[in-house]
Amino acid sequence: MNFEKWVFLGFFCWLRCLMIFVEGFKYENVSHILFLESYEVSDAPLPLMVPLTLIHGAAQKGAVCLDGTLPGYHWHRGSGSGANSWLIQLEGGGWCNNIRTCVYRKTTRRGSSKFMEKELAFTGILSNKPEENPDFYNWNRIKVRYCDGASFAGEGQDEANQMYFRGQRIWSAAMEELMANGMRTADRALLSGCSAGGLASILHCDEFAALFSGHTKVKCLSDAGLFLDAMDVSGGHTLRTFFNGVVTYLGVAKNLPPSCTNHLDPTSCFFPQNLIANIKTPLFLLNAAYDAWQVQASLAPKTADPRHLWDQCKMNHARCSSSQIHFFQNFRHQMLNSVADFSKSRPNGLFINSCFAHCQSERQDTWFADDSPVLQKKPVAIAVGDWYFDRATTKLVDCPYPCDNTCHNLIFR
Repeated sequence: MNFEKWVFLGFFCWLRCLMIFVEGFKYENVSHILFLESYEVSDAPLPLMVPLTLIHGAAQKGAVCLDGTLPGYHWHRGSGSGANSWLIQLEGGGWCNNIRTCVYRKTTRRGSSKFMEKELAFTGILSNKPEENPDFYNWNRIKVRYCDGASFAGEGQDEANQMYFRGQRIWSAAMEELMANGMRTADRALLSGCSAGGLASILHCDEFAALFSGHTKVKCLSDAGLFLDAMDVSGGHTLRTFFNGVVTYLGVAKNLPPSCTNHLDPTSCFFPQNLIANIKTPLFLLNAAYDAWQVQASLAPKTADPRHLWDQCKMNHARCSSSQIHFFQNFRHQMLNSVADFSKSRPNGLFINSCFAHCQSERQDTWFADDSPVLQKKPVAIAVGDWYFDRATTKLVDCPYPCDNTCHNLIFR
């Protein structure tokens, strides 16, 4: 790599990480996800940079970001054998759950297109290089930006604070525009997403499939979206309390699947463990058994650990005591129980590795590289490709920590 490219890449990564740090740590508890979306500097080729497209017809449909600006997406067109195949990735980035957190969020790229990057790097499952993304590199690959604060599922507004909760409308407006631009006649389609976007891909999976006629092969992928209604280290339910605010304040309840809300409360129906068994479209769950975001923000947040007994452990799993690791093993056991019935369905897929990681499809090093994480000798990209193209039944579950030496564990300083 020449000197000019090193300078550009170094500045890009420094700026990206600075934005993530400043944005992520202004929230409490569950917002640390933004910090986890950082990128590493390497000597790899510069990634494909794809420009932002605003959905100009969205405002007339009330499909706007938190601050009322237009939503958008990034689209790199398919070619060759992938010209009529479509991969939609729903961006992640946490949630807001009350006036304070949503007012702040609308001053960031997670709540306003005014602050969105004009270009995004397409890596991992979005890469255009076959050596980085063997099955989807030449598809139409679209990243839909996330600016509503409720996993593309809210409906309502806060007039006093000039905020719009229109995630469901943004989803619909984006799909309508892409369908009009050729996706309607797709041969193959895959809806994906990471973290809050992974939850969104679960929530919208059957809606996505319903857009197409019977000739289209449609499946969904949720990466790091298996958020559990788990007990935190104090015996409370931090994430459930937070999700209750998201569901009630941002008007999510009316957009949740009736198959769930007919017998459970709306907050419970924002948790994937209560949704996945009823999804009709083939779904692949890619998740770390010790999800780094859930460890930091749901299991051991500051509010549940006032004596700071978990500070070192949650930043670096190597510093955890045996009792703390035992707590994480119970969390893994709960995760596996939550997918037991789901995994019995032949069309569904699983890749649950025993890593302290988050969002493994977007990062090149965890998606497909020489030293990528593997299960049964398969990297994530090959496992997902085998499942999508029906090359193999893919139900891969790791043994408990610390048996896997291929993990790319996230360590925080």
